[in-house]
Amino acid sequence: MEPLEEADQSPIGAIGRVTVSIPADGPGEVLVAVRGGSEAFAAWSEKPIGKHTLVIVVDRTSARSVIVAPFP
Repeated sequence: MEPLEEADQSPIGAIGRVTVSIPADGPGEVLVAVRGGSEAFAAWSEKPIGKHTLVIVVDRTSARSVIVAPFP
């Protein structure tokens, strides 16, 4: 079996739920459905987002950090 391509492992475009509120000046945490399971990522946003809010991952800043926006 060949290793997955980087694009297949990317959380960008995935839907997640905020598990630790995301403040305006620092990271929170989101649980994102990726690779057939759920993974926790440190998360930043342009505006604060409260706990339990559904979000979409719009960018990745590192292997364990993402930028999110509220899911419409």
